[in-house]
Amino acid sequence: MNSLTELHLDALSEVFNVGAGRAAASLSDIVGEEVRLSVPSVEIRKSSEIDVSSMGLQSERFGAVHQTFSGSFEAEAILLFTEEHALEIVRDMMGSQISLEDLAEFEQEAMCELGNIILNACLSAMADMLNIPLNCSLPDYSVATTEEIFRRVSDDLDQPYVLLLHIDLAIERRHSEGHLIFLLSSTSLKDLIIQLERFLGAV
Repeated sequence: MNSLTELHLDALSEVFNVGAGRAAASLSDIVGEEVRLSVPSVEIRKSSEIDVSSMGLQSERFGAVHQTFSGSFEAEAILLFTEEHALEIVRDMMGSQISLEDLAEFEQEAMCELGNIILNACLSAMADMLNIPLNCSLPDYSVATTEEIFRRVSDDLDQPYVLLLHIDLAIERRHSEGHLIFLLSSTSLKDLIIQLERFLGAV
């Protein structure tokens, strides 16, 4: 078996919803307001099939947080928010009184922290629920065009599979849409399926 079934995807949705709840609680502590973070859908595609239109991404530039993780399987994670939404999130994290001129100074640090919170929450939920070891690298933040991001995804022959999650981040009245992308090798996909089969068999 080398593809995720609907049952596998439902199990991953359950795992990532637990992670989203943990991330929302951590972000609420930082911004001092209620944060809602939903992960309503999970899908698997080949990286060669990924493009801007297929994901409904209209922005020209995105703030991208990258992390790699390893353990029972290996993957690269990319958390995407539009550049505009990234700055809004930074302002919420740093305090609304901060000026637009000062936002850029804190953007990388704040977005790395945001990515670390969301990605670690999702991955720790996966590790806990599947009972597997997972280790994460330090996050790296960059602002890139959609072309640069998707060229990197589609050109990565070592990781031909892409696990996509749509994220709805709500802080008070502000809503920011993001995407979480996991790049998986064929071996890692098989390893993930093995762990999901074991989890589903134990439920």
